[in-house]
Amino acid sequence: MKNYKIIVQYDGSRYKGWQKLKDNEFSIQGKIETVLSKMAEEEIQLIGCGRTDAGTHAENYVANFHTNSKRSPKLILNYLYEFLPEDIVVKSVEEVPERFHAQHNAKSKTYVYSITKGKLRNVFNRKYSFHTEEKLDLTQMRIAAEYLVGTLDFQSFTSLKEGSKSTIRTINSLDIIENGMVIEIVINSSDFLLHMARLIVGTLLEVGTGKIKAADVQKILNDKKNTNVVAIAQPKGLCLRDVQYSSEMEIK
Repeated sequence: MKNYKIIVQYDGSRYKGWQKLKDNEFSIQGKIETVLSKMAEEEIQLIGCGRTDAGTHAENYVANFHTNSKRSPKLILNYLYEFLPEDIVVKSVEEVPERFHAQHNAKSKTYVYSITKGKLRNVFNRKYSFHTEEKLDLTQMRIAAEYLVGTLDFQSFTSLKEGSKSTIRTINSLDIIENGMVIEIVINSSDFLLHMARLIVGTLLEVGTGKIKAADVQKILNDKKNTNVVAIAQPKGLCLRDVQYSSEMEIK
């Protein structure tokens, strides 16, 4: 069997995330598997780089699959482009070594949360960014972000049940970038827990609007009280930008 790596761009507005569900109509994985299975005339199972929240998006989601199909990467790519819905595009297909595993080999992931500010929302990006009329104190948000960088216990920033899995993760960088009327919160982490990115953004927004202080982020981390004291950002502003791999598995 051959092992193929695919890079996917998708608008997750009408889906319940990447993870396959009983009804394939509502997941990105399910949609792509259905098309690939029909093409290959065998059951195809996609291995994704990780779960994504319902309603969130991806610019470069990485997955891989094994197949006996003799089609070339170019023919597979063309087939997927023809038969997938318009809100899912497979950007590339590449044959990779058998050992490549989209999830296990991932070194880190980068998520971007987009915020538009101002009195009026922009109708053209309303599905892909969170709009706020409130003035955000970016200085305080950046101070708060510093508390979250490093190898820490993010129990307070996940919806996972306590004790279900380790909540230790490493955030390598957390940047807040302002460009005109758009603010991007860019998070690179070794991995993300359930709702972790949105809970971090929600907390930073609480700091930016003065509802809590920057130093309160340290208290939230230490309390490990899960989501009872943390705000969660809307899903539509979140996009998986990139997945990073070790040099021998690097995504081109």
